[in-house]
Amino acid sequence: MSQETILGHPKGLFILFFTELWERFSFYGMRAILVLYLTAETTGDNPGLGWKNASALELYGWYGMLVYVMSIPGGLLADRLLGQKKSVLVGGVLIILGQFVLAIEAIEAFYAGLGLVICGVGALKPNISTMVGGLYKSGDPRRDAGFTIFYIGINVGAFAAPLLVGYFGEMVDWQLGFSLAGFGMILGQIVYVFGQKSLLGVGDHHSSTPESAELMKKPLTKIEKDRTIVLFLSFLIMIVFWGAYEQAGGFMNLYAKQTVDRVVFGYEIPASFLQSLHAFYVIILGAPMAAFWLWWRKQGRESSAIFKMAIGTIVMGFGFMALMGAAYEVSISALEKASLYWLLISYFLHVVGELSSSPVALSFITKLAPAKYASFMMGAYFAVTGLGNKVAGLIGEAAENAGALEVFTGVTVFCLLFGLLLLVFVKRLKALAHGAEEVTA
Repeated sequence: MSQETILGHPKGLFILFFTELWERFSFYGMRAILVLYLTAETTGDNPGLGWKNASALELYGWYGMLVYVMSIPGGLLADRLLGQKKSVLVGGVLIILGQFVLAIEAIEAFYAGLGLVICGVGALKPNISTMVGGLYKSGDPRRDAGFTIFYIGINVGAFAAPLLVGYFGEMVDWQLGFSLAGFGMILGQIVYVFGQKSLLGVGDHHSSTPESAELMKKPLTKIEKDRTIVLFLSFLIMIVFWGAYEQAGGFMNLYAKQTVDRVVFGYEIPASFLQSLHAFYVIILGAPMAAFWLWWRKQGRESSAIFKMAIGTIVMGFGFMALMGAAYEVSISALEKASLYWLLISYFLHVVGELSSSPVALSFITKLAPAKYASFMMGAYFAVTGLGNKVAGLIGEAAENAGALEVFTGVTVFCLLFGLLLLVFVKRLKALAHGAEEVTA
């Protein structure tokens, strides 16, 4: 493994940083315009597919689920056959092909493109995250900070994509938007291929050494089994969290376009631009949030990963409480438009919750996952994210029938109650991981 460092971290971290940045640019660019493209009228200067909102949200839910559920076979592909390094390369190529196939104006190409992107993200996403963990030795205190840097890279791409892909897709041509997402992934692959010398010894196939081959044959120890149980419990938390959070690309995206007053200083902000808010908040809040949790820990207070995930779920609930305010304002407004600031507040609180949960979960998995199943467990986490996306789609479909205020209220209450319940049992959950010395994040 290369010993070269940048800002005190392995140089390979920044190769993976830029690779993931462009992969997320591709992913979030498409996410920003997908439901808008599906629901855009078939007539006009920039025609879409003319689907009903409910049908578009249903497809969004299935896509969001499958794109992450495929991380399980993607993880197995790395663990059993190719290794993480080659799996990332294969995934990137599939994503590029998928984005350019989406740019073809035919319904068959649309579905084929979605399928290629789903398979590509499944091969790339879990394995590149596992490679970040592989840059650090066990017990290295830089690991959590490394994941925070990596997470910022994710959100730089997620911030830029809705502005560029969203603008050209929504305002100029949908197919051009999909193509831009593909070009972003090409840049990511170029960085990855030319940065291989900084990733020596990271992400290779397990059978590449006799020691690794022997490791794969050994059964799990009791401590490893206990750690696996703790991980699966954390996965349940993340299903709830992502089910709420991923409303951003689905129902909240349509809600912003159809119900929120987006006119600022006489200019109407494209709905897709608002998809960059999450990433913008992550970029500006990432370092302060990391510093807060470090201060919190130094005060001798509870700082386990499960505790942080519970706090993140509760804060997510408060974010939906702000959306309740938007829905209430619409119900009493003659103009039937909600003020933009409700969305700004909601997205801000969602990101505070995200920064308490998501990077912590990534680091948590690389600490506790048995080495022989490292990629599989990361794949399982992203599969859980996919289930959360499906839940998000179901909630969005329900909102079409039940009404926004009722759905926002229901999500608020559930997130708050679920998070508080976790806080009650957090110490017992920690005790379940006896022998998991690194259970704190």
